[in-house]
Amino acid sequence: MILYLDTSALVKRYFREPYSDDVLSRWKSATQIVTSFVAYAETLASMYRKKRESDLADTLIRKIVDTFHQDWESFIRVEVNDKLDGYIDRVVERYPLRVSDTIHLASAMVIHERLPEDFVFACFDDRLARAAQSEGLETFPPGDETK
Repeated sequence: MILYLDTSALVKRYFREPYSDDVLSRWKSATQIVTSFVAYAETLASMYRKKRESDLADTLIRKIVDTFHQDWESFIRVEVNDKLDGYIDRVVERYPLRVSDTIHLASAMVIHERLPEDFVFACFDDRLARAAQSEGLETFPPGDETK
């Protein structure tokens, strides 16, 4: 399985949240993990926001960030460049998504178009999940379970 992770799904790898175990299970069974380059900044920002909000120890956040950096090197990363423009045009015309969600969906569409077999788009945003389903992507979680 090729597993595309938006940032809401990716963060569940590093922090104990609802569905973290499910994301980890899918991660372990995936042959490839895919995300957009935009997820790098989003994930780090989320990590440091969680540190500030939860008063995590510096040593713990450093360990989490180091693990993310190691994982990042193994991902297929979709570049945000002019090759994505046509997909972005299509997404913004059809769906009222935030900028980063638009980029994630467009990135997933590129990969799914090239590798359609056994492709799963993981996200925990209802609006993004519905848009992905409308584009024919299998989503995880599959229903209205996203939060």
